[in-house]
Amino acid sequence: MLVKINHSPIEGTMVALSDDRLLMSAQEYLVWEPAQEGRYEYWDGEVVAMSGGTRYHNRVSLNCSKLLDDALADRPCEVYIADVKVQVQPGRKYFYPDVVVTCDDRDVDEQIVQFPSLIIEVLSPSTEAIDRGTKFARYRKSSTLQEYVLVQVEEPGVEVFRRNEQGKWVLYEYSLEESLLLESVGVEIAIADIYRQVKFDAREATD
Repeated sequence: MLVKINHSPIEGTMVALSDDRLLMSAQEYLVWEPAQEGRYEYWDGEVVAMSGGTRYHNRVSLNCSKLLDDALADRPCEVYIADVKVQVQPGRKYFYPDVVVTCDDRDVDEQIVQFPSLIIEVLSPSTEAIDRGTKFARYRKSSTLQEYVLVQVEEPGVEVFRRNEQGKWVLYEYSLEESLLLESVGVEIAIADIYRQVKFDAREATD
């Protein structure tokens, strides 16, 4: 395989371009990525560009973040949306969830959440498999993460994976008419509020 070595934007470092793959160390990534116009995740040395979402994907993410931010306004928790990455594995993996909540006073880094309690991913056809599979497998190794939420956009439906007292992850499913209690942060949310301004019967089925 042909590997081309280019100078990195980081002085004194090198970046390997293997076909369409962008390779660098985690330290290089953490310096390089904030200066880019787009968002890039980091997977074991490979930098992966994040694709854009649809209006409804953005609306659902915004609804989730606002509901949580309002509910947690008087508590020592922070809610971040889209542009703040989570350190999944130090020096190995850094992901951008749609919404992340941390209530841990050790989270002081300006760029990275290291101790999440709640992560929400809004699903799309292009990302659903990885959000359900590879990413969840990595996220659930976090010692602080208590709930992982998957929100459908094609049709109303929310799945909550919750860590129980035995450390096992248990699935709870919710429909449009129900409310869910996010135990990790002590917040109850009506599913209908998550889908505010989303019209399932009047939009295209693509995301």
